[in-house]
Amino acid sequence: MSHSLGQFYPVESPLHALDPRAKILATALLVLGLFLVDSVPGLVVVAAALATLVAVGRVPLRTFLRLLRPVAFLAALTALFQVLFSREGAVLVEWGVLQVHEGGLWLGFLLAVRILLLVSAAGLLTATTAPVALADGIEDLLSPLKKVQFPAHEVAMMMTIALRFIPTLQEEGRKIMRAQTARGADFDDGGLLRRGRAMIPVLVPLTVGAFRRADELAEAMESRGYRGGEGRTRYRELRFGFRDALALVLVALVLVAGVLV
Repeated sequence: MSHSLGQFYPVESPLHALDPRAKILATALLVLGLFLVDSVPGLVVVAAALATLVAVGRVPLRTFLRLLRPVAFLAALTALFQVLFSREGAVLVEWGVLQVHEGGLWLGFLLAVRILLLVSAAGLLTATTAPVALADGIEDLLSPLKKVQFPAHEVAMMMTIALRFIPTLQEEGRKIMRAQTARGADFDDGGLLRRGRAMIPVLVPLTVGAFRRADELAEAMESRGYRGGEGRTRYRELRFGFRDALALVLVALVLVAGVLV
């Protein structure tokens, strides 16, 4: 079974059983805390904790790692820019006008690892939380803002739909690329500029298809009488228990350990 960011993995596990609000808060805490971790041992601690959570969530590691493929290029590109354009620290390599500084190399490594860990945390959240539960959790966390006329339900619905459509768009993009390849298109050969130009015939129909799906979804919701969150009830009410609080405490302890190591 392939897996991508935004796709739910339906199995029974301790992580799946947690309150979605606890998982959302734990993910947000992890995302914020990662920017305070600035050492290799600290990053190893956080990575080991995420690997443990993937095992506890019963998501196959090989399947889970596939979601990192789309962001591996972004992480590598971010690290490359930091390495080439940062002028911090001693010069390690000099080639014409290009210089690799010790500080740039270190900063590029940190940013690349952080990006991969951030995507892993987001992927773990969506893999262990059903879309409906995720929307309910986001809405509950944003509900205090309703006092200032903030559309909490609508924002939660939009975020959930956006996450839900990520694997759909990825699959549609793969189908378009296969169709273009069958017609003679080449996405692998040539330099970065040529490969970027080759992606234009993919991006245009993909964008058109995304707008078409959005229109179809809007019409389907309107035809079923959807009018926002006013007066809506839930089949299952969320309950924040002891194990949810314990999960938040454990995530906080992992981050403290990562910062202090």
